[in-house]
Amino acid sequence: MKTAVVTDSNSGITAELGRELGVYVVPMPVMIDGKTYYEGVNLTQEAFFQSQMSGGDITTSQPSPGDVMDLWERVLDEGYDDLVYIPMSSGLSNSCASAIILARDYDGKVQVADNHRISVTQYASVLDALKLANEGKNALQIKEALEAAAYDASIYIAVDTLEFLKKGGRITPAAAAIGGVLNIKPILSIQGDRLDAYAKARGMKRCQAKLIEALKNDFKERLSGADMSKVRVGTAGSFRRAEDAEAWRLEVSEAFPGFDVVYGNLGCSIATHTGPEARGLGFYKVL
Repeated sequence: MKTAVVTDSNSGITAELGRELGVYVVPMPVMIDGKTYYEGVNLTQEAFFQSQMSGGDITTSQPSPGDVMDLWERVLDEGYDDLVYIPMSSGLSNSCASAIILARDYDGKVQVADNHRISVTQYASVLDALKLANEGKNALQIKEALEAAAYDASIYIAVDTLEFLKKGGRITPAAAAIGGVLNIKPILSIQGDRLDAYAKARGMKRCQAKLIEALKNDFKERLSGADMSKVRVGTAGSFRRAEDAEAWRLEVSEAFPGFDVVYGNLGCSIATHTGPEARGLGFYKVL
């Protein structure tokens, strides 16, 4: 049995990295001033942030059915028996539900894992899927394993400005204005399907402390009695400077000694809503 692993770029996996890993990637579309770009194809993070900071009109959408099916068919034509597709959480986008409908036409050869994850936790699911595929598991077995472990993960994220949440309609203009004056930063929580407000703090330094505190609480409560050899800590962000991303990773590493803390860029599709300089962290269990 030869099974392919396919994901989308909201996992933080670019087309280039996908080639290194042996993973196929559906690039998420981003519309800038009325023109459609594809993350990692004809849109770099540098160009994206330049447009965002200069006031460009930026929106996102799910990949077109034609693009998704074209990739699936190309993968199957390359000699794979089947494939497992790992899109971003169904609770955060309709792209997963759309893919599940499209997969019905493939007689079981395409399995869509509703893994309820995004960013670094979605990336971890892709690595788990690769491991299982290399062990000879088929697409259905991988889908079932990923869905069974879907909620063994948690993400907390803080944004530097409320402007882009306001543009996306996630907060009111009045709340954004008050937050801007008071330097209040919201902290959001992603637990599977839900994107919820978790806390708020004045200034990003306090936010970072709150993020670390939130994850430590998960360790005490959700991971009490867990097999910690399976637990990993990841960080992510929409930093414009690599040194700032590394500083955040190191800060989290110091707070969680004994963990090899990884970092992943938030993709342009996600950063459309978070804005630049957002930072997050989370845990996940590996299979």
